[in-house]
Amino acid sequence: MGWGNIYKRRVKVFAVALIIYFDYKALQQREKWANKLKIASLWEKAHERNAKRVLNLIVELEGLWVKLGQYLSTRADVLPEAYTHLLKQLQDSLPPRSLKEVCKTIEKELGKTMDDLFLDFDKVPLATASIAQVHRATFSDGQEVVVKVQHDGIKAVILEDLKNAKSIVDWIAWAEPQYNFHPMIDEWCNESPKELDFNHEAENTRKVSRNLHCNKRCDDSKPANHVDVLIPEVIQSTEKVLILEYMDGVRLNDSESLQALGVDKQKLVEEITRAYAHQIYVDGFFNGDPHPGNFLVSKEPPHRPILLDFGLTKLLSSSLKQALAKMFLAAAEGDHVALLAAFAEMGLKFRLDVPEQAMEVTSVFFRSSTPANEALESMKMLSEQRLKNIKVIQEKMKLNEKEVKRFNPVDAFPSDIVIFGRVLNLLRGLSATMNVRIVYIDIMRPFAESVLQCNLNKGPALNPRWIYDTPIHSDVEAKLRQLLVELGNAEKILGIQVCAYKDGEVIIDTAAGVLGKYDPRPVQPDSLFSVFSATKGICAGLVHWLVDNGKLKLEDNIANIWPEFGSNGKDQIKVHHVLNHTSGLHSAMSDINQEDPFLMTDWDECLKRIAMSAPETAPGHEQLYHYLSFGWLCGGIIERASGRRFQELLEEVFVRPLKIDGELYVGIPPGVESRLATLTIDMSDLTKLSNVGNRSDLPTTFQPQQMAQLATTLPTIFNSLYARRAIIPAANGHCSARALARYYAALAEGGKVPPPHHSSMPTLGSHPHIPKFPSQQTVKKQKSRKRTGLDDHGPGQTQSSNSSTQISSGHDDKGNVYIQIPSDNRCSIDDTSSDNRNIKLFHNPKLHDAFMGVGEYENLTYPNGMFGLGFKRSYSTNEELIGFGHSGIGGSTGLCNIEHKFAMAVTLNKMSFGTVTAKIIHLICSELNIPVPQEISRLVETGSTSQLGIGKPLIN
Repeated sequence: MGWGNIYKRRVKVFAVALIIYFDYKALQQREKWANKLKIASLWEKAHERNAKRVLNLIVELEGLWVKLGQYLSTRADVLPEAYTHLLKQLQDSLPPRSLKEVCKTIEKELGKTMDDLFLDFDKVPLATASIAQVHRATFSDGQEVVVKVQHDGIKAVILEDLKNAKSIVDWIAWAEPQYNFHPMIDEWCNESPKELDFNHEAENTRKVSRNLHCNKRCDDSKPANHVDVLIPEVIQSTEKVLILEYMDGVRLNDSESLQALGVDKQKLVEEITRAYAHQIYVDGFFNGDPHPGNFLVSKEPPHRPILLDFGLTKLLSSSLKQALAKMFLAAAEGDHVALLAAFAEMGLKFRLDVPEQAMEVTSVFFRSSTPANEALESMKMLSEQRLKNIKVIQEKMKLNEKEVKRFNPVDAFPSDIVIFGRVLNLLRGLSATMNVRIVYIDIMRPFAESVLQCNLNKGPALNPRWIYDTPIHSDVEAKLRQLLVELGNAEKILGIQVCAYKDGEVIIDTAAGVLGKYDPRPVQPDSLFSVFSATKGICAGLVHWLVDNGKLKLEDNIANIWPEFGSNGKDQIKVHHVLNHTSGLHSAMSDINQEDPFLMTDWDECLKRIAMSAPETAPGHEQLYHYLSFGWLCGGIIERASGRRFQELLEEVFVRPLKIDGELYVGIPPGVESRLATLTIDMSDLTKLSNVGNRSDLPTTFQPQQMAQLATTLPTIFNSLYARRAIIPAANGHCSARALARYYAALAEGGKVPPPHHSSMPTLGSHPHIPKFPSQQTVKKQKSRKRTGLDDHGPGQTQSSNSSTQISSGHDDKGNVYIQIPSDNRCSIDDTSSDNRNIKLFHNPKLHDAFMGVGEYENLTYPNGMFGLGFKRSYSTNEELIGFGHSGIGGSTGLCNIEHKFAMAVTLNKMSFGTVTAKIIHLICSELNIPVPQEISRLVETGSTSQLGIGKPLIN
């Protein structure tokens, strides 16, 4: 192809584009003064003449533009009927090449004359497409075949058209940055040339046929996800000639013939959709060109779809296939966390945090198809939603109208999913063309679920990588892994982490299992687990830090720190009453579950409600577990006494000094969703718990029966993005076991930070604590602005304290009163040098007595109570006080033994009410000759099957 022809093709493309553009712009102006009754007619005529211009141009140029026309012809859901009706001709009826050219190519490729090859060869092609045309023929042995012959010189045309298309995309990206089609054109440039090698297409055809178990016989014993389609057998192939068996069928767009055969079009399109769902989710290898011209319908009952043309196919990696399945199911379930995790897994990145808009767009992507006669309404709905999302982005990024038009919210779009998106759009257009409605969520769901569930069924016995590949630190860790395998084979573990320190050194750091019921990715050392009430130990530590640094006293009346709290008879409640669970507010906020569980995610509202609550008993009179109120009580004290936001203080006081950045949160920031484990529940333990009688040490609103009922809702609530991002210090900490164990290792040593932990990868503390979204280079530099603690981080989420400052006034940005106490030098924990040996979190020499409420602190605690000051006391089987810790409902636990300088943590996502955790702790302590905690011995000795064992589960 010479430069003259290349230039002419470009000129023709741009000329027609300009003519169509100005035609529509002129009509927009004419519409202002035209008769309203004639407007619809004017637009219809404009669509007709411009569709003819597009069709004539494509027929003249052929090549790549035919592919574009074929794609547009299927989009009856979004394009005017004039376009889809005329462009439908491109699906199989382009002007054919000469028979002489066809015969010459066949003889050259196969090395034989036409007479030697065929008894009969139809001169008129069955179909002519952009790259080749197909003729019916009969071999010399009588076998009926179809012969696909590549157009002479088409390779040069296609390659040049790709360059031209890329130039157009470059110009669009420059002129309108919000329309960046580079990932699409790049993927097309990579994949389209493969269509020019028919050997490649032959192998693709064989592979898809094997994957779909295609045969011509109806089989009554079909697997659950079997698809009933046909694919012609490959007879012979070369680079430019492909010979397939002949299958007698009717074109998909031949409505009259389909009606004469009595074909159920709804069932037909559903089966085609199922075939593609199988290719995408089950096989990870799919045909990327499902336009109507690539299908036939068999004339013989039961009139099965015949799939043709496998030149353009896409192979997905196992991880991408799982990510696409997760994205689909997340859209079906409205699961924002799973959706954002799926995006991260496939490499789709945004420039800002817009989870609601991401969910809306994804839901639209998988929306049910609409018949062609509803196309106008569909286009209107999509346009309105797009404008709504642009408005959200504009407000969030503080952009003017000009800037928002140039702002592209997508930072990285993986090319691997371009063909996937194209297939879904083509399938939607196909159903619109056939005038049927397809509910993709229902049809494709079983296939998406199967790709995730198939790996979940592979427990330790079948999966040699069930335990994540990390170094074994000790003999006890090797024995622990054997126990985990036993528990995994018994289906008591879904995903788990265990980490332990002895004398300041890591002796165990093991991760095993998978991240969730529908997330077969392996648990890694840096995976984040929801640990429920194990968070209380972190919260209590912050209160003690404030006491240690002179900002607070345990004997202080809370009302003196938090004036609003003094109402309704709470003026005598002191800080130590809250830590010891004797404030009388054990059931405060318990009605929130009946009113609206998601009210828990509103930090400021919960603080207001807890401040207005009334105690049930006098302070210090009775110790009853503050299962939910504890977090807001401590949180309110922490923020009022420090003058800082809760999350800022947590990061400064514990996260950075311990070097556990990115692995300990109370309220996750955007950007960590891909590391989250998903909660589920051990139903056998739940059934036993519901049959247990009441306990005197628990509030009436938190008895075993209520726990069992609550537990069924916990995964739904705490798997949600709103709960995970919220500040709920009693219940929604997210951490790795190695971060939680490191915290307790420091506490066991009186606050001394242990040496760095580098033995497992990725290294502890290597993640950014608050992930940053990429900057948008095409938008002018942002003017310096003061950002509130809620900006861009979801409910209650603050920015990194690296860029935050202490609140100096008496009110925060929401009007909440704070009492600012100036810091002294010793309370600064900003030394984050690599040498941890001189860093101490606390300075109180009697820190352990304070945590356990003994010695001089004993008068601040309830006599013989299970709680000290913020922590649960740990006793040996000989009734000796040996340490402290805190567990969460479901079994996640952190604890330490003071004398033996031992600390450990367990995090898990299959809530088992402590039986699994107890077996793990019992094994480790026994192997190390460390006294086994009394409650652990009780759980292990009585066994998980007894009511006694489950009746006092390892929960707080």
